[in-house]
Amino acid sequence: MLSRVLLDEGYDAPTAANGREGLKIAAALGVDLVLLDLKMPGMNGQETLKELNVLCPGLPVIIMTAFPGRHFDSGLNGVSALLQKPLDFPILLEAIKKLLAQAGAYK
Repeated sequence: MLSRVLLDEGYDAPTAANGREGLKIAAALGVDLVLLDLKMPGMNGQETLKELNVLCPGLPVIIMTAFPGRHFDSGLNGVSALLQKPLDFPILLEAIKKLLAQAGAYK
């Protein structure tokens, strides 16, 4: 559903089933922003974020989680925004627009 919302807003929105796949997509496509869930199969979101920071330093990352206080290590670098699930799509879209504009990548 998230991918459909982003596509309807005119964004390219490749998806990944897990952290490893997401890292491959980020490296191959040169993405402008990443939406990252903390809870994923295999490599979790925090591990993925650490590798993403090495692979694509400065890339805006929005963390999505149902338990922001319980599962998120606030000491992690590279997080541009933290949104609680279930997602409020207007808030998510505004965060994306703002971060892309700051990064100079907004359409």
